[in-house]
Amino acid sequence: RPGGGACATALLSAQIVGLAAPAPARLAGLSVVPRGVCFFVCLSKPMPRPETARDAPDHLLILSAGSSGLKFAIFARTGGPGALLRGNIEVVGGRRPGLDQVKDRAAAFMGVAGGWAAIGHRIVHGGENLIEPRIVDAAVVAELKRICAFAPEHLPLEIALVEEVAARFPTVPQILCFDTAFHRELPRVAKLLPIPRRYAAAGVRRYGFHGLSYEFLRDELARLGDPAVSQGRVILAHLGNGASLAALMDGKCIDTSMGFTPAAGLVMGTRAGDLDPGLLAFLAQSEGMSADDLARMVNHESGLLGISGTSADMRTLLALAESDERAADAIEIFCRQAVKWIGGYAALLGGLDTLVFSGGIGENNAEVRARICARLGFIGIALDDARNAEHAAVVSAAASRVCVRVIATDEELVIARAARNLLDDDSHRPENKT
Repeated sequence: RPGGGACATALLSAQIVGLAAPAPARLAGLSVVPRGVCFFVCLSKPMPRPETARDAPDHLLILSAGSSGLKFAIFARTGGPGALLRGNIEVVGGRRPGLDQVKDRAAAFMGVAGGWAAIGHRIVHGGENLIEPRIVDAAVVAELKRICAFAPEHLPLEIALVEEVAARFPTVPQILCFDTAFHRELPRVAKLLPIPRRYAAAGVRRYGFHGLSYEFLRDELARLGDPAVSQGRVILAHLGNGASLAALMDGKCIDTSMGFTPAAGLVMGTRAGDLDPGLLAFLAQSEGMSADDLARMVNHESGLLGISGTSADMRTLLALAESDERAADAIEIFCRQAVKWIGGYAALLGGLDTLVFSGGIGENNAEVRARICARLGFIGIALDDARNAEHAAVVSAAASRVCVRVIATDEELVIARAARNLLDDDSHRPENKT
């Protein structure tokens, strides 16, 4: 992790033998994952032996089944500076693990979980009713299954993971945190979609996503003492394989680029972002594409991958751009759309005080940040090229009217904090609810 300090990194794979970690570091019972999958683990300090963990449930396991794989982190139950251990599981080639793969790979590291105080999950969609962290009970799972059609690319996997954890560790509380919850106070006109109003009554509206990331970024701005987060205009740009923006006025989200599903808004790694709906009708008629075909296209075959024809990875595209016109087009479209959204949100906010770049691209790709900011001088943005190249915490020039920050997001920490709060508050436990 950039900025993660002197962490030992271990690479485990059924196809790669060896451990790139100093002798004192211990993997705490983690076993080699199945063939064809790379398991990247970052250790900040040695982990306790499994038998010690079983004796005292003093750790939190955080799981995040996202668009590019299954991330996990382990935190101390009582707080601390950060994660004790982090890792990510993804299929080689960048394809997201399927249902059975998620279960199999989860089992590879769940074996250490004899003494978890709680297991937390990132859940992409909570619908209209799940708007705060919840301890899992039958009613919560039933509600997730009811709204499963709202996020068919994510919720089935996430529900399966919750059920798998419940089967393995029936006495360990599970805490769910919802990406949509951050946007629950969007203005009504921001929630409404321009379709017949009767659909809104069925829950068809703009929800917004990346909420756990945005919650962390907002809290981090407050910790850093940025006055705009409480009394000002802020745009948060979570740019990664999934990409979105959020506009905050005095700390409250007033608009966000993703909509009813995470496929809306910006061009992403494999997602199309906003499209002319007439195009989908045209393809259904002219190509005989079914709803499933169209969903697969807009979620898995489009975006940077679809435009370039080669890769969904911005790093790869930048390396190819000089000799590959399609790669160059993909980069330009991505940056051009980001400029349009940031400019539009600056207009909606009546100006801009702070712009935050986060996510895999936003945090680590200086060239993309430079391309985007070069077109935003009209709203007062000016980069310091040297600081931007160094991925400094503040990359704007001294004369810039807008503070441009780079902040590494930490969704897992947000979940860990919520888990600690719920564990400390017995009133939230299912058996204590009336």
